[in-house]
Amino acid sequence: QVQLVESGGGLAQAGDSLRLSCAGSGRTFNSYAMGWFRQAPGSERQFVSAISTTGGSALYADFVKGRFTISRDNAKNTVFLQMNSLKPEDTAVYYCAARPLRTTTNAGGYDYWGQGTQVTVSS
Repeated sequence: QVQLVESGGGLAQAGDSLRLSCAGSGRTFNSYAMGWFRQAPGSERQFVSAISTTGGSALYADFVKGRFTISRDNAKNTVFLQMNSLKPEDTAVYYCAARPLRTTTNAGGYDYWGQGTQVTVSS
């Protein structure tokens, strides 16, 4: 089992950068693919990015390509989401999630979720 805790959210202005972190518990963190999702009020949870167990491959939603970068440090049981060139439409609660082995863009494919961190971007 994996427990996940996100941090790094907050208030930003359009064009700013934020770095989200997700700390995982357990000795098998490196056997989990990790994903980031977001959910705005009144909207469904939306895939943002995912990274393989080793960090060797990543997936991105089209609306964040070139702006967001996912990475992980398995020695520290942490996955990151570097968000650059933020836009007001990036405002949402951001969640990290874990699933064994392979990445997927499907939220239903993830077994473990953090509590979320709020990101608010003003224009």
